[in-house]
Amino acid sequence: MAEALLGGLRAAGAPAESLVAADVDAARRERLHQLFGVHTTDDNAQLVECSDVVVLAVKPSVVPAVLEQLAGHRELTRPLWISIAAGVPLAKLEAELPEGARVIRSMPNTPALVRAGATAFCANAAANEDDRAAAQELFEGVGTCWEAPQEELLDAVTGLSGSGPAYVFAFLEALTDAGEAEGLPRATASELAYQTVYGAALLAKESPRNPADLRRQVSSPGGTTVAGLAALDAADFHEAVHRAVRAATKRAGELGRGE
Repeated sequence: MAEALLGGLRAAGAPAESLVAADVDAARRERLHQLFGVHTTDDNAQLVECSDVVVLAVKPSVVPAVLEQLAGHRELTRPLWISIAAGVPLAKLEAELPEGARVIRSMPNTPALVRAGATAFCANAAANEDDRAAAQELFEGVGTCWEAPQEELLDAVTGLSGSGPAYVFAFLEALTDAGEAEGLPRATASELAYQTVYGAALLAKESPRNPADLRRQVSSPGGTTVAGLAALDAADFHEAVHRAVRAATKRAGELGRGE
């Protein structure tokens, strides 16, 4: 996710010299430098000292250890802290930072790499209007952004858009496999599947009609689409998507509780 965000910011025009990436893995640092031209370091304290905004882009289980290593550093209340760690609540982040730290919890997704991400965020009480605007600008640089009115909604965001790209990739894989099974060359089935999903999503986003109306519009009685949709209904496709989002949402909450 860190790589997706860095790539999206660079693609959006953020100069390399305005970005710094910290990682304990030397090979990872070299990869980030080669890919995006950004300065890298293995010193988190150094990164905090030179940054106005610090993005915590680590696994949820690693967040406490990373922040504990910075304990007592004099610069911790100066920058705005933005966490993209799935499920980690504001209260846990605040507990590891000095009182008064401005913290934003967010949930972006990997299409940020191509500036087509979907992000939601929620700020703590210490964060001001300028901080929220900075977060909005950061994430709108790599896609769309929504400020959630309650932090609890971010687990559902994680289940839907945070994990959602993987659901779409799974659908693309299945669609491609199905096309090949029906006799299409693999490359052709893949290209048709990608363009179909891309075009359908773009049409749904730009059309004044909702997806249900668009679906009905192309479902002629007795036609091919109706036959295909009937097969999806028989496999409980709609409920399967519900279960996927529900399971990911539940897991986000578990991660936030350290489970």
